[in-house]
Amino acid sequence: MPVGYRCCVSCRRTAHRSQFWRIVRNNGDRIVTLDYGMGRSAYLCPTEACLRLAQKKKRLERSLRTSVDPAIYDQLFQRLESPLI
Repeated sequence: MPVGYRCCVSCRRTAHRSQFWRIVRNNGDRIVTLDYGMGRSAYLCPTEACLRLAQKKKRLERSLRTSVDPAIYDQLFQRLESPLI
């Protein structure tokens, strides 16, 4: 895979990391955050289909190796409604 390219955990599409949402499990405290932080990361396409599939099949949990708070999914669904934020 070229430098700077990542793979969506839901649909497995490969693209530059700027085209994905980044979900991070921070080192130490294991808290899941969006966009920034240091730790284990998962990338997700900013589409409703990928988000719903990732939630249904628990793909973020599997990739991050921790439980993901439902509030994280709520924040991502809100981003779909207002993509400029």
